[in-house]
Amino acid sequence: MQKYFTTIGIEIHAELKTQTKMFCDCKNDPDEEKPNVNICPVCMAHPGALPVMNKKAIEHVVRVGLAVNGTIADFSEFDRKNYFYPDIPKGYQISQYQYPIVSGGHLADFDLTRIHLEEDTGNSKHDRGDYTLVDYNRAGVPLMELVTEAHTFDSADEAAKATARFAKEYQLLLWYLGASEANMEKGEMRVEANMSVTTDKNVFGTKVEVKNLNSFRSVERAIKYETDRMIELLEAGRGAEIVQETRGWNEGKQSTYSQRSKESSHDYRYFPDPDLPKLKIHELFDIAKLKAELPETPEQKRVRYASDFGIKAEDIETYINDPKLGAWFEEIAKSLNDKEKVSTASNYVTSDFLGLTKANPDAKMPTAPHFAELISLVADSKISSRAAKDILAMIVVEDASPLAIATEKDLLQKNDEGALKEIVQKIIDANPEIVATYKGGKENALMSLVGQIMKETKGSANPALVQKILKESL
Repeated sequence: MQKYFTTIGIEIHAELKTQTKMFCDCKNDPDEEKPNVNICPVCMAHPGALPVMNKKAIEHVVRVGLAVNGTIADFSEFDRKNYFYPDIPKGYQISQYQYPIVSGGHLADFDLTRIHLEEDTGNSKHDRGDYTLVDYNRAGVPLMELVTEAHTFDSADEAAKATARFAKEYQLLLWYLGASEANMEKGEMRVEANMSVTTDKNVFGTKVEVKNLNSFRSVERAIKYETDRMIELLEAGRGAEIVQETRGWNEGKQSTYSQRSKESSHDYRYFPDPDLPKLKIHELFDIAKLKAELPETPEQKRVRYASDFGIKAEDIETYINDPKLGAWFEEIAKSLNDKEKVSTASNYVTSDFLGLTKANPDAKMPTAPHFAELISLVADSKISSRAAKDILAMIVVEDASPLAIATEKDLLQKNDEGALKEIVQKIIDANPEIVATYKGGKENALMSLVGQIMKETKGSANPALVQKILKESL
């Protein structure tokens, strides 16, 4: 089989987090379960109803554009995109064509083409029988569309992973900016992959669009499946069967299926919407102020965490994906003010603490000073790691001072050499066979003696000091 390259261009639609819809004052509520309650003459396209733009939605797009270092347009406008869609009452979608709000930009190894604003469609329901019902609650919700430049990869696997990684990074950015909840299960963020395969890296093949992928796993699997499908056709000499079309993804069958032939832009008969005014973005917003007020992005946070804390990359990703956990960890780090202790703290947070919260849904974050106190006790050899785990299990249920708990329960490590020597000698005298084995050259026998000493001291002896005294005594 020849070497094939996979070319991917990504489109992502994200519903924006606003109080009202894009062109009317109907409530924007993705959690509304009762159909057709958040509708009005404007979003239902009644004759004579006129749209009015949602300024907050435009601001969200501008802020996202600034966060990805895109160019914010001086001039923008809305267009009518004409095509039959059963869940758009107007018979056309208000979108943007020639003058998007954002051009260019870069995110997660992909160059961006544009970010524009449009309205979402309603929901078609096919679960009641051999007919379709339409819920228009979502019709008119502000929808931001991001389009990337095409990127060619050496393999389908590489393309699939890069696309899923991009989509995840974009979702994180939307969370951090407060622009969208981007919940893929609810359809608040939908990924589409425009893809082709070719044997020549410099020539694009026939483009196929796989629409409405609603999980990162589906993104990867759909790209791999569609790449394999196209390669099989090319290998069999049936390349003519690869046509420019839109395909869906069947999660149950783990395969794509043809939905409709893919239109070109001229098929939509775009023209400026005569009911909406032109947009002069720089007159609407103070762009410099919006840029200065942007929160830290996930990528900026990665760089800072690596520089300031020197913790593992996987730990950083845990905090990036859970901002609340990350904020708590930063408080702990501030309390410790010691890079080595901060690294130890991160290990305890991402392993022991998260393990406890999974096992016990009622487990809570102790205060950052108390968690920092626990880490200092371990790092300063005042308690053993075993004792630290036991104390942590207590303070996630009822927050308290780890030092007070260690004192009360006699968990502070014993570092008194004189007292430890007596216990060490007692264990040596009681285990002549193990001692003989150790002296015979079997180093592992030493740990058996250490274990007995730790048991004798109820885990409170300093293990390093115990080993040192044992070796000297033997």
